Amino acid sequence: MAYFNEKKSKTGSMIKVAMVEDDVGIRQAIETYLSIQSNIQFIAAVDSVELMLESLDQKKIPDIILMDIQLPGMSGIDGIRKIKKSFSEIDIIMLTIYHDEEKIFQSLCAGASGYLLKNTPLDELKEAVETLYLGGAPMSPQIARKVIHYFNPKQPIGDPAELTAKERQVVQALVDGLSYKMISDQMAVSIDTVRFHIKNIYKKLHVNSKGEVVSRFMKGQI
Repeated sequence: MAYFNEKKSKTGSMIKVAMVEDDVGIRQAIETYLSIQSNIQFIAAVDSVELMLESLDQKKIPDIILMDIQLPGMSGIDGIRKIKKSFSEIDIIMLTIYHDEEKIFQSLCAGASGYLLKNTPLDELKEAVETLYLGGAPMSPQIARKVIHYFNPKQPIGDPAELTAKERQVVQALVDGLSYKMISDQMAVSIDTVRFHIKNIYKKLHVNSKGEVVSRFMKGQI
């Protein structure tokens, strides 16, 4: 379980939880488990956003809602927007089978404060509820990695087709373990010219070392 945590001073309070889940087995299992926790009060378990909105209109206001995405009627993502518009103080954790980036970021942009996969163990789900109540943003590890990769994208690997014949000759020499001086002698050019070729190779392949060039070559990427 991964958490991005900024604690609030709510320790010791009862956490009021509600859930929107149309799978009866999953809904009952989660409700049964969370209801027996000493610090959690389970106040609603329904199978649609529409029924959850009715519950909220009846002043049954939870601190946290566990929300599926694929639901009968209104989707969970549209449900987040609807709920947050009228009840901005409610935190929502998406609890779903979907782990594609589009669903993740639609949910987070709609106002979800956490995103968990349905294979999350019950004890970790309880911990996620507690973490969110204290100001954190719980996410399944797989989801957290996708969020991090989104904000820290990997550098492109570059296009080997851009290498000139001379640069490919230098690459082969590096793979063969030749020093700059040996490459200079083999190609009958100056060491400065060898350095110039290597600088261009690094730039075109988006690498920073001889080792990365060799690794790319050994993987068949050059």
